Amino acid sequence: MTIDTVATFAVLQPGVGAIAGDHYLPASPETVLWGRLPCETDRPALIVDSGATVTVDTVSHEGLLDDQGGDPVAFFGAHGVPAEEVLTDAAAIAASVARDPHHDGPHVVTGPILVRGAEPGDLLRITVVRLEPRVPYGVISNRHGKGALAGELPRHPGSVSVFTPVEERPDGLVGVLPVHEGGPGLVEFPLAPFLGTMGVAVAGDARPHSVPPGSHGGNIDIRLLVEGTALYLPVQVAGALAYVGDPHFAQGDGEVALTALEASLRATLRFDVVPRAVALAEFGELAGPLVRTPEYLVPTGLDPDLGLAMRNCVRAAIDVVQARWGLDEHLAYAYLSAATDFDISQVVDVVCGVHARIREADFVRVDRPAASVPAAESAPASPALRPAEGETP
Repeated sequence: MTIDTVATFAVLQPGVGAIAGDHYLPASPETVLWGRLPCETDRPALIVDSGATVTVDTVSHEGLLDDQGGDPVAFFGAHGVPAEEVLTDAAAIAASVARDPHHDGPHVVTGPILVRGAEPGDLLRITVVRLEPRVPYGVISNRHGKGALAGELPRHPGSVSVFTPVEERPDGLVGVLPVHEGGPGLVEFPLAPFLGTMGVAVAGDARPHSVPPGSHGGNIDIRLLVEGTALYLPVQVAGALAYVGDPHFAQGDGEVALTALEASLRATLRFDVVPRAVALAEFGELAGPLVRTPEYLVPTGLDPDLGLAMRNCVRAAIDVVQARWGLDEHLAYAYLSAATDFDISQVVDVVCGVHARIREADFVRVDRPAASVPAAESAPASPALRPAEGETP
């Protein structure tokens, strides 16, 4: 499928358009890693105070990879995208950032961002304030050895990259797919942008592979992380050294083909340090990522075995319910069985992910233990921006 019309919204090239955050972090060969995640010894690309907002440009790896030619101008040009509507930072990264396709992952991550005051034992809360598509198109890919039907699909050697234009409708943006390649008929689905990769640096001097998620977050691919939600991550190194990437326009739970609709986003995020005492009172001892939406608390479970990931998620959910609302273990287990959905985040990232949606409104009549009601913590509010804080290096 090719794009036949001029972009329906402005292409957000680096530095172009409104910058909503206190700080701006572009994606450039100096501020990204390709295929690896930051570790403790990486130099921060930005230093901010707790509470600061940062507008971060993210770049999708689709159109940059070796099996797509390694030249986004040529790749997207073949689908009718004018050269001026291809992101210049994507082209620069493809041309100059080192990546070993045999040992590194595909993802481009922007960062790391050092948050002053963050220490191991604390949580870092990353609130998603705003997400803006940078281009009016994306790509959905399937490769041999990857995806839920690895070895079965694709049907022929090589990879399948489905170019997907974005169009405006009265009720919002949609992705558009043909019914047959080159044929009539269109399938439309609504966009719900989110960042597939959000994480903190690991201890030591070894950069993790960008594909498998872990206690550091990383490539968690939880599609609930839309505007107005927050991700909590256990801090592993001083300053947290946060990073984001793997931008999506849309994804179904499972992400079965390998990727969903991958496309570059401009993200405005707020970074808050949650001190250990507050974190323990609110959520207990978190072993991995926790999402919070205006409606749900969302603990996660991770493991290469999907069944074990599910069981890890159930354990994490019991722990959160006990820590936050004081339920006996068997009653927490019963509640989760009766009232909580356990969803598959993704099954394509070596480490599978499951997340639970615990409805906070169900507990409005529960008197929480006094020690677990710190004034400093609350559910995500509307995505309003705070006054400017922090500084760049």
